[in-house]
Amino acid sequence: MQQPKREKERVHGTKAILLRALLVALITLTVASGLSAEEKLIRILHVNDFHGYAEPHKPFGSQVMVGGIAYLSSAVNRLRSERPTLLLAAGDMIQGNTWANFSKGESVIELMNAMKVDAMVIGNHEFDFGQDILKKRISESTFPVLGANVLGLEGLKPYVVKEVGDIRVGILGVVAEDTPVLTHPNNVMSLKFVSANEAAERYLPELRKASDVVMVLSHVGHHGDRLLAEQVKGIDVIIGGHSHTKVVDPPVIGETVIFQAWEHAKALGVVDISYGNGGIRKIKGYLEEVRPAEGTEDNAVQAIVLKYKGLVDAALNQTIGESEVDLDGENVRRRETNLGNLIGDIVREVSGAEAGLINGGAIRTSIVKGALRAKDIYSAVPFDNYVVAVKLKGRQIQEALEHGFSAAEKGAGAFPQVSGIELKYDLSSPPGSRIKEVRIQGKQIEPEKEYSVASIDFIAAGGDGYKAFGDAIRSSKDYSVIGGAMKGERVVYSNPGMWLRDVVIEYIKFHKRVNPRIEGRMVPVGK
Repeated sequence: MQQPKREKERVHGTKAILLRALLVALITLTVASGLSAEEKLIRILHVNDFHGYAEPHKPFGSQVMVGGIAYLSSAVNRLRSERPTLLLAAGDMIQGNTWANFSKGESVIELMNAMKVDAMVIGNHEFDFGQDILKKRISESTFPVLGANVLGLEGLKPYVVKEVGDIRVGILGVVAEDTPVLTHPNNVMSLKFVSANEAAERYLPELRKASDVVMVLSHVGHHGDRLLAEQVKGIDVIIGGHSHTKVVDPPVIGETVIFQAWEHAKALGVVDISYGNGGIRKIKGYLEEVRPAEGTEDNAVQAIVLKYKGLVDAALNQTIGESEVDLDGENVRRRETNLGNLIGDIVREVSGAEAGLINGGAIRTSIVKGALRAKDIYSAVPFDNYVVAVKLKGRQIQEALEHGFSAAEKGAGAFPQVSGIELKYDLSSPPGSRIKEVRIQGKQIEPEKEYSVASIDFIAAGGDGYKAFGDAIRSSKDYSVIGGAMKGERVVYSNPGMWLRDVVIEYIKFHKRVNPRIEGRMVPVGK
């Protein structure tokens, strides 16, 4: 039986509608599929200011165990498995904790090689063992070490381009321009440091041509990173270090997003980038804090940690004395601390000087009360510095103290810890006029009177910007450095045969117990 004409038209019409709907669905699916295929996701993992803190530890004043490079590495492995990934290090990796210092950073390079680090920017503390050791560490690295603004150091590259999936990521490395005053001047002899801006302006045009994503791996500090983003265009991402900043909410300046992952392997930085249609669609970043209680270990990395820990422990685990109090090395860049007082007193006593002054940056860790081991002192004062005492006029001491307080609110390493000196300061005053009163041995300082001041050779050479020391010593007609020892009419004590850490160890061995206190040597006044 034939269908009526109207029924046939209805059936054909329905089929046509269905066909059209199916065609629209197919087109939509095809377009959506094309967009999905066009979008590419990559991940950047980053660490900075590791300073050799390989083992989990409790920060001063905290009961929570944090960090541990084997736990951080396990997090790296997990996050790497999810998408194409780069692992970057933003400087100050090989020096700091005894675990690193004992092998002059060899342990850290072995660790980073095992973790398959993709690139590292050199930090100011990478220079602390001298150029020969640094070149050796660079030669041992299976990853490129970057430093576009360092001229004259063999082995450094200005930038590298890495394939991540099929996205080309260009990475330019820059370090703090003032590195020559942040390490011993001997460590940077014959090298030239230009500004991060100058290096970026020079290399970014060619890096942009060779890359889909342009990054700066920076060791100039968070404030410097922000200035770089403001003043130099064409940077997509800055991953920073140097200032130990815990960047939880990454700032966006212009089209540049800025990251930094705290310090001491306490956090792993994660940056996820969505790329498509010839450009970056989205950048999202966060910190994954490293808590041993909540994580798992990378066994291969932990084996390296234990290998070098065994070498350190065998040599340095001997008990040398006891402290009746916790020794605060955490706040030495901002205020008087008992550990700063102890070390200041030691350098003054051993040299026979009237006063003592060291930079807070010379002290790197705190020590809990109880038995003191040699390794604790090696961690607290890790640098290869020796005790020096020089003659300074009262006005030069005042100038040095003004410099020490000039960036106190920023936690600068130049902040002083003193002995035989009492002072009052006002941080609401402009830099250069913050010191309101100075007494030495209980008496008001006299501008033209000479005083003997103990310090370390780093400061005596003008390190950390202590120009008053450096200028005073070099003004001696007979000034020289012979066999590593400073000589001259203004140098009253110089012993390069024993590093500061060994001087401290011998002091504690002799006295057996220490109990330093905060005594009001540096008192804030004003607002």
